[in-house]
Amino acid sequence: MIQVVPIPAFKDNYLWLIHNGTHAAVVDPGDAAPVLDYLTQHRLQLAAILVTHHHPDHIGGLALLLSKFNVPVYGPAGENIARLTHKLKEGDTITLPELGNTFTVLDIPGHTAGHIAYLGDGRLFCGDTLFAGGCGRVFEGTMPQMRASLNKIKNLPGDTLVYCAHEYTLSNLKFARAVEPANVKLAAREEIDKATRAANRPTVPSQIAIERDTNPFLRWDAPEVINTAKQRLGKPDPNPDEVFTAIREWKNSF
Repeated sequence: MIQVVPIPAFKDNYLWLIHNGTHAAVVDPGDAAPVLDYLTQHRLQLAAILVTHHHPDHIGGLALLLSKFNVPVYGPAGENIARLTHKLKEGDTITLPELGNTFTVLDIPGHTAGHIAYLGDGRLFCGDTLFAGGCGRVFEGTMPQMRASLNKIKNLPGDTLVYCAHEYTLSNLKFARAVEPANVKLAAREEIDKATRAANRPTVPSQIAIERDTNPFLRWDAPEVINTAKQRLGKPDPNPDEVFTAIREWKNSF
C-alpha cells in the first residue's frame, strides 16, 4: 500500500515522501535532515529522488542524501542541476521498481524555465507551478507559458490529487476571494481550509476539480475573474493570457 507523507521543512515547504513501508522516494528534498529523520524513524530505505525544478528549497538536500544513499535522481532536462542521473522531458516515463510506481513527466515551464511535474496513480507532484488556491510566481518563463502549463494541469481528470510544495493555501484563498468574491464554492472551501489549518493539518493534497472551481489562476474564463481583470487593465475584452497576467501581477503585490 503506497502512502504519501508531507515532511514539513523551512517555513512552509512540504517535502513529499512516497513509501510502501519498506522503500521510499522523496520529491524535492530541499533539506535532507527531516527526510533522514523520517527514514530512520520509520525504517525506510530510500530508493529514488524526484526533482521538479532547480530552486534551492527543492534541491538543497541532494548532496547529503546522496552521501547516505546511492540512488537515482530524476529531474528536468532543461535545468542545470548537479547530481541528476536521469534528465527528463515531457512524455518520458519513469518506473520506481522498489515501489511499483510509474510516473509520466509533464513539461510545465513558467515558474522556472524547465520545471516539470510527475503524474502517476492519480497523483500530480507539481512543485511550485500550481498551488492549492494559487500558482507560483513567473520567474524565468512568460505569463502565456505559465498559463499554458496551468491549462495542461487544469485538463487532468478532476479526481487527480495535487501535491504542491508549499502551505500557501489560506493566503492564496484570501486573494482568490478578492478576485472572485461571489464564488460560493470558494467561500465554502476557505472555511474548510481555515478549520484544517486551525487543527494544524496540511491543506494539501488538493484535487484538480476543486482547483478548477476555486483557483483564480485556472479560471481565466470565469465571468467574475474576467470582470476583475477588465477593471485592473482598463480594457473591455482581455484575452485569456491578459486575464491571467492581470491577476498574477496583482497577486505579486497583494
